Amino acid sequence: MINSSGYVESYLEADLCIMTRLLGYVDLSEPHFVAAVLAIVFNPLFWNVVARWEHKTRKLSKAFGSPRLACYTLGGAILLLNILRSHCFTQAMLSQPRMQSLDNPAAYHVGLALLGVGGVFVFSSFLALGFTGTFLGDYFGILKEARVTMFPFSVLDNPMYWGSTAIYLGWAIVHASPTGLLLTAVVALIYMVAILYEEPFTAEIYQQKASQACKRS
Repeated sequence: MINSSGYVESYLEADLCIMTRLLGYVDLSEPHFVAAVLAIVFNPLFWNVVARWEHKTRKLSKAFGSPRLACYTLGGAILLLNILRSHCFTQAMLSQPRMQSLDNPAAYHVGLALLGVGGVFVFSSFLALGFTGTFLGDYFGILKEARVTMFPFSVLDNPMYWGSTAIYLGWAIVHASPTGLLLTAVVALIYMVAILYEEPFTAEIYQQKASQACKRS
């Protein structure tokens, strides 16, 4: 009989085995790989630092003449950075070897399915939130009346982040790329850190809104 600690040890050994196998294909010092990691890490750091600075000082809103214009500008910058991140991700995959065990029609179709599912989550999240809701409008004082609960938020928390992760995973599998799989793991890790950092602050913004509404009533 295997106790719970035995199962945990087995899972850890399996994870280490998978990671070791992936690292056998990946040159961590290759310039495209380094650029992709830097882009993955930088993007959430950039938008969180800038958005919190705006929430504290309102300097972007003052500089652009309105909170909405400032939010649109930050959103445009985030979109450009995300395009750059995707480019670096793709170049990193193309610069390193493919994994033979993933280079088959079944895996290719799984990758396509992940691309489709991820795209649905990202696009539907954008439709549900709108531009300002997607690109940190809360930090600019552009607040929604109530929490968004329609699809995809009805089935998944943070669907924009996890949809984006699914897209990267699908893209990596389509290219049979161990480098892409490793970079997708970095994407998922950075998004988990971003969620832990963003959600309490966003909740605080809406608590402040509720408190101010109670005082006025």
